[in-house]
Amino acid sequence: MTTVFLKVKGLKVAYGGIQAVKGVDFEVHEGELVSLIGANGAGKTTTLKAITGTQPVAMGEIEYLGRSIKGQGAWDLVKQGLVMVPEGRGTFTRMSITENLLMGAYVRNDAEVEADIEKVFAIFPRLKERAKQLAGTMSGGEQQMLAMGRALMARPKVLLLDEPSMGLSPIMVDKIFEVVADIHSRGTTVMLVEQNASRALALANRGYVMDSGEITMSGDAKILLNDPKVRAAYLGE
Repeated sequence: MTTVFLKVKGLKVAYGGIQAVKGVDFEVHEGELVSLIGANGAGKTTTLKAITGTQPVAMGEIEYLGRSIKGQGAWDLVKQGLVMVPEGRGTFTRMSITENLLMGAYVRNDAEVEADIEKVFAIFPRLKERAKQLAGTMSGGEQQMLAMGRALMARPKVLLLDEPSMGLSPIMVDKIFEVVADIHSRGTTVMLVEQNASRALALANRGYVMDSGEITMSGDAKILLNDPKVRAAYLGE
């Protein structure tokens, strides 16, 4: 029986009088890659923000490693190994690639930070080539690589990825999904939020479909990928 790393139960999130998330339940088990798919505005990003303490929770429970984390700040959660790569990357544009990676290790106090930077460079050789370049002068795809590398520097137990392929060229989308698969294969538990349903479900062990703030379908990712309703709604068939 695998350990439940992340458990969300009855989660509700509102913006003023508008309920963006309407009582969702889901789990992410140790070693899994779980995809949360849905159209723009379905509530996917809001859900991740609630989990990571950057958006207040109206109701419900969030458990990480068997303990409630509702109301904890993002800083504390990163120290516990729950790390998110936000939509829009959020790199420190006036800092170099290496400085951005060091910021990812800010919560750490060990002697292996430099070694981990080299591990990130092995995953993203393009970052190594441009280690001293300012993040703000990089392409969108390169900044996405940097944001993912910075998150890895915190040594996450669970990595939350919010729309990592958004706005990227087809070649860069391929690269990002290759890296997500590689990160997962190295033992990191991943929750992937994506509008690109076909690519997300193809990578995942399990999937959840979100629509208008609710989970409408869930199950084995390959079964969802071949479900006529999913294909009609999200794959244009």
